[in-house]
Amino acid sequence: MSAEAAAIELARSVSGEQTVWLVGGVVRERLLARPPTGAVDLDLIIEGDAERFARALRAAAPRGTALFALSDQFGAWRLRDGSGEWQVDCTPLQGETLEDDLRSRDLTINAIAEPLEGGDLIDPTGGVGDLDRGLLRAADSGSFNADALRVVRLVRFATDLGFEIEARTLAAATAAADGLTEVAGERIFAELNAILAAPAAVAGFELLREIGACELVLPELCALGGLEQTAYHHLDTYDHTLEVLQQAIELEQDPKALFGEAPGARVGALLAEPLADGLTRAGGLRWAALLHDIAKPQTRAEFDDGRVGFPGHDVEGARIARQILERLRASERLRAHVAKMTAEHLRLGFLVHEMPLTRAAVYRYLTGCEPVEVDVTLLSLVDRLATRGRKAEPAIAVHEQLASELLAQALDWRDNGPPKPLWRGDELAAELGIAPGPQLGELLELIAEGQFCGDLEDPQQALELARRSIGDER
Repeated sequence: MSAEAAAIELARSVSGEQTVWLVGGVVRERLLARPPTGAVDLDLIIEGDAERFARALRAAAPRGTALFALSDQFGAWRLRDGSGEWQVDCTPLQGETLEDDLRSRDLTINAIAEPLEGGDLIDPTGGVGDLDRGLLRAADSGSFNADALRVVRLVRFATDLGFEIEARTLAAATAAADGLTEVAGERIFAELNAILAAPAAVAGFELLREIGACELVLPELCALGGLEQTAYHHLDTYDHTLEVLQQAIELEQDPKALFGEAPGARVGALLAEPLADGLTRAGGLRWAALLHDIAKPQTRAEFDDGRVGFPGHDVEGARIARQILERLRASERLRAHVAKMTAEHLRLGFLVHEMPLTRAAVYRYLTGCEPVEVDVTLLSLVDRLATRGRKAEPAIAVHEQLASELLAQALDWRDNGPPKPLWRGDELAAELGIAPGPQLGELLELIAEGQFCGDLEDPQQALELARRSIGDER
């Protein structure tokens, strides 16, 4: 039995005489014949006491299922099973009738209900017909004014489903976009994540901009528009950013096309790993693609020879990326991950001029980029692939070569870690007669680098190197 079927059967088992309807995503996706992806999310409308129903459901659910109030305003409750396979939202009927409740929802395609026990669909707004036509239409003329987040949700559904937006609905969403300034950051973040996860994410962000929502939820991204770059870029900073995002999506979809069979499989496995906030590492790469050049407006400089540059946009960008994700209430893990990738996204490009790299240069790259050594290598590559101005083809070719070499090293480093240390810090300090502190840290790092490079094979060689470094001739 699928997780969806199990969750529905569980709800049926406790419904008793209470009237309950399935509504929203599960009904919509069934009608579209789209198989479930990720955790199952059931929305239930309860005629009567939703809390009592939710507590009965919790009592019948597997051990580890959590129950908590979801909304004081609407009296909703959420259950989430311990394995993360499903969650169920139980909301009391809003309005006097089910039809009133459904008309108060965002879009007609989300305003279709089905009795929990089975039976005919209830569709007062014509959502089934809109699904057949591939049309997004507001369930009510005041839909977006009731909750401005629905403006971003409209973009999310257009991006995910590829549906056309009815002209009046698009106009209403555009008119209501200013209300997004009052919407909680975490709600916006959830919708942006859904847009970013879609194959057509680039079109989604373009639509956000078209309806005036981008400048309210991600003003820093909109500020990139019209910012011209160096002769090595063929696009302004905004369009370049979306091209980097598109390259990241294509890499994620087929990493073997860039790296070959075995390395591509390793990259695919890494990108599929959970990261934070319900995102995989692929989602982290997409966020970094979106934010990697975010500080270019603040750092633009014109030099005496007429050139334009953006000195320090990597470091300043890391600060701004963190600030944006804090505003959106993202987790600290995602903030740190994206900020580190932004801070290091230029490092590989600088190393192109040092090819062929020494083992020491590789070591400094890996340790400098850790713990995003693989992720930022991928970011650097998609950034380069999206930069097709002057002398683009030879520059891309050499960048791809170096990225492939460093990627193999980074994957091995991530899988195996550095070599086992030849000395413990306290033991080395005692042997050298020095106190723990920065000097000891520098010596340990010197030894680790020598060991990675193959110059040091045993503790005695490492000790002799440390003694020479501090001028101890014993």
